[in-house]
Amino acid sequence: MTGRRKHDASMTRCRQAGRASKPRKADGACAGRVGVVDIGSNTVRLVVYDTPTRLPFPIFNEKAQCELGRGLTETRRLNPEGVFMAMKSLARFIRLSQAMGVERLDLVATAAVREALDGPDLVAEIRRRFGLPVEVLSGEEEAKLAAEGVLSGVHGADGVLGDLGGGSLDLVELDQGGCGRHATLPLGHLRLSEAVCAKGKGHDVIARHFASVPWLVEMRNRSFYAVGGSWRAMARIFIDQIGYPLHVIDNYAIPRDDAARLVRLIGGLSRESLEKIPGVQRRRVSTLVCAAAVMGALLETVRPKDVVFSAFGMREGKLLRGLPPELQHQDPLIAACETLAERSGRFASGGKELLDWSAPLFPGEGDLGRRLRYAACLVSDIGWSEHPDYRAEIAFHRVLRLPFAGLSHADRVFLALAVFVRYNGSPDAAIVAPVRRLLDDDQSARSQVLGYALRLASTVSGGAPGLLPTCRLELNGGGTLRLVLPSDSDVFIGEAVDRRFATLARAMNLKPQIAAT
Repeated sequence: MTGRRKHDASMTRCRQAGRASKPRKADGACAGRVGVVDIGSNTVRLVVYDTPTRLPFPIFNEKAQCELGRGLTETRRLNPEGVFMAMKSLARFIRLSQAMGVERLDLVATAAVREALDGPDLVAEIRRRFGLPVEVLSGEEEAKLAAEGVLSGVHGADGVLGDLGGGSLDLVELDQGGCGRHATLPLGHLRLSEAVCAKGKGHDVIARHFASVPWLVEMRNRSFYAVGGSWRAMARIFIDQIGYPLHVIDNYAIPRDDAARLVRLIGGLSRESLEKIPGVQRRRVSTLVCAAAVMGALLETVRPKDVVFSAFGMREGKLLRGLPPELQHQDPLIAACETLAERSGRFASGGKELLDWSAPLFPGEGDLGRRLRYAACLVSDIGWSEHPDYRAEIAFHRVLRLPFAGLSHADRVFLALAVFVRYNGSPDAAIVAPVRRLLDDDQSARSQVLGYALRLASTVSGGAPGLLPTCRLELNGGGTLRLVLPSDSDVFIGEAVDRRFATLARAMNLKPQIAAT
């Protein structure tokens, strides 16, 4: 049996074996799984996603540091040890994908395979051994996919994207959510660590390459979006050094001057000092100084207003391109929250009922405010199965760290605080205080009001669908908040309803009034 036929037969058996346990959509259709194997210059990584949403959940993520690009500059060939490790890793990843019921597995290769004289040989050997094709991305295609991945998680991103890999640096102009000019430079951290940084010539070489991209200076006073494992490792160091309260890399933003200071700090540390920093992988240390040098030079050239780190990049861009058009146009945050509500809620998703019912409390909130409120409504039942004494705390931390796109750090705190209050958590609780400073006073007040409204809604309806639309909230003149109930209102009347309605009104500095139609 040929490799292709072996693979097809194995994939079929695994799909049949795993079909009963795979999640299903509301209409009964199988949700499916897709995987992307990124054969990079430094690492080979498998990410498996659950679908269907615009940005599916990553249910598995593993990398192997193969260093295919080690020595490429001098030999123009792939690192033989790296090729051996890559083939072992691919064998594991492909078998794991089969066992997980992955229905589509994409293998993509980047700079090292693209540039090496024996790159085509590796591609041919992968096809011969595993029966799978490898898409070798051009520099332009790699840059565009990285941009699409970042834009999936940052609405209206505006500035310049830098995706630092082991072999190359991809730069893309982002114009309020659209892609513009792009460039691919031979400034990968693995390549630089061998050929440039080790010889003390890093700054001049990097600056010369940036000078060949004249449009970079036009990006000044906008944002710089940092993508890539080495820059994510630097973000973890930044978070640790400044005592930042939220350990989430995606959409972590830091002002340019602070970033430049920390880049200089990393660049001046010895290998021994870097190895002592919590969260920095030992094998990442050797190239971290070069990654810092590239970022430092970019900050000097572009002079952005801030640096925004992204957990999304080429792999997510590749994934999104393979989704049906109707999924590509979904809001990633709302789609993910809807999926979570369907999987973990007690009843059929009541997010839309909660959204409409709470709308009178937030006049003039705008589209972005409504979007965030809808997300809170969708995840408001996230803690129902936890122990009552711990629901608020568990729900708070879970929402704060959701692996969803389309959330700034302030958005995360807004949602987490609202859900914490919904589960009877105090806004002044000690666990809230560290991250609450990421909200301004207006955001904090709106989040608390939303939390009290969600708590009241849960009490009024018991979470059961169809009851909330029969009553309504009204903001009346004279500083009064009214809860208007239907004439047959026995189901809504109770001491808990009165108490929680009064709490909501008090949070808005209004007088509570319950009326019947």
